[in-house]
Amino acid sequence: MLRKVITAVAVVSMLAIVTSCGKSIKTEEEMENNYQGVLPAGEALTATDAADVAQRLATYATVKLTAELSHLSEKEKQMLPLLFEAAQLMDDIYWQQSLGNKEAFLSRISDEATRKFAEINYGPWDRLNGNNSFIKGVGEKPLGANFYPADMTKEEFDSLQNPDKLSLYTLIRRNEDGTLRVVWYHEAYASKIKKAADLLKQASALAEDAGLKKYLELRAEALLTDKYQESDFAWMDMKTSNIDFVVGPIENYEDALYGTKAAQEAFILIKDIEWSERLAHFAALLPELQKGLPVDQKYKNEVPGSDADLNAYDVVYYAGDCNSGSKTIAINLPNDEEVQLKKGSRKLQLKNAMKAKFDKILVPISDMLIDSSQRKFIKFDAFFANTMFHEVAHGLGIKNTLDGNGSVREALKEQYSAIEEAKADILGLYLVTRLYEMGELKEGEVMDNYVTFMAGIFRSVRFGAASAHGKANMLTFAHFAENGAYTYQANGTYLVNFDKMKLAVESLGGMILTMQGDGDYSKVKELISTKSVIPVQLQSDLDKLKSASIPVDIVFEQGKSELGL
Repeated sequence: MLRKVITAVAVVSMLAIVTSCGKSIKTEEEMENNYQGVLPAGEALTATDAADVAQRLATYATVKLTAELSHLSEKEKQMLPLLFEAAQLMDDIYWQQSLGNKEAFLSRISDEATRKFAEINYGPWDRLNGNNSFIKGVGEKPLGANFYPADMTKEEFDSLQNPDKLSLYTLIRRNEDGTLRVVWYHEAYASKIKKAADLLKQASALAEDAGLKKYLELRAEALLTDKYQESDFAWMDMKTSNIDFVVGPIENYEDALYGTKAAQEAFILIKDIEWSERLAHFAALLPELQKGLPVDQKYKNEVPGSDADLNAYDVVYYAGDCNSGSKTIAINLPNDEEVQLKKGSRKLQLKNAMKAKFDKILVPISDMLIDSSQRKFIKFDAFFANTMFHEVAHGLGIKNTLDGNGSVREALKEQYSAIEEAKADILGLYLVTRLYEMGELKEGEVMDNYVTFMAGIFRSVRFGAASAHGKANMLTFAHFAENGAYTYQANGTYLVNFDKMKLAVESLGGMILTMQGDGDYSKVKELISTKSVIPVQLQSDLDKLKSASIPVDIVFEQGKSELGL
């Protein structure tokens, strides 16, 4: 009895000491929710130029995301509301990762148009206009978004002795004494992550497709642990499901400081059976296409997995990272190099979003900037193929540097995303050319793809040259100019020179593959910094498109109600 009394007194005394010190133990989630984020607290937020914001808002064409659901079973239809809810949680987390507290930010904006524009951009920076601020008093967009303390120096980060600081799935935060610590996503966003995982488990219980069931179960566990590889392998094996759900922290575009932090996002996809059947043949050709790349043999010795697939989908929901800035129209995942080497990757074409961009943006641009004699080559099938083979090309080339010092991604650091997108752009066009020559593409002609690709540059660069895709576009455009791939006409239109463009495609593809295999950070950085700028003449042409009120991109009416659920 005496021992119990002493023990009880000791416990009470310890609690009293903690209480008297005025200290309380907070969870990482509580600290993250209280974290100020990238914007300081303050007064109401107003637009720098309200008229300009209203004009920029008008450059987005609204598209309703719907899909044919008649081929879905009742249980598949019951899954969709669960996936919508989980996707929204990813959207909420992305706000925290990119900015901080969403409601605290938006509640300070009273002007309706400015608030809507801020919602589209997930913050006060215009993502399709060089990340320029459109809110008074707000400075430049932090390169590290809200993944790192805004005042963190490179020296501090380099001296932090924690290997997890380079993980795709950790935040860097300050302790009370000013030192840095590493926080896992599943700890920082614990409640939202647990709820999302529970929703995935409920959806898994309804899944009739074995591959989808296994993937959802493993993805739920991955969200809870920040260990994603097993679920990536399961996703690669999931090829017969009518529904696909891409969810979690995936791309690292938002982290422009170190390029190591992945941002939360989600896509809900409904398979287009007819178009998917048209694409199935090309996946088996990947190893053969790798052999023919226009580069020295040592830069193509890696054999990409042939267990990859190409499918077409109608996308019915975008959330988080994929919904900010320019809207994704194709997916090539997973990003894990080990999974790609063993299994390849899946290339998902978002046909309804792609068609909307083609009709509302690409065709009007072509009518203004492509020579009238070549507008007949602007075709949706070519746009679809260029986009698809861009994604295929991500799986080609080399994933690990030749000197054995790690992956290309690690060697090229923050420059990796831009040069990888340039590689995919140019090798995608190279693949189309080869497939026509091999007789594998039988409809249309390769000129369709070349002219449509050229028009696609004008479409994409209107997103600005600040993003990885924008830098890639300008790098390609500069190389085309230097090699006579097009002629700029006196009437302000562009004429594609087929033979010279074909040679330019091969030379740029070979150059990029060599730089990646060498892991040559300094050369890649110099190339991007000198070539990834918008020339004066091109900017003048882009201004014409703006004056003509041609949309820059699309925004969505999306959700359960749009599908009648």
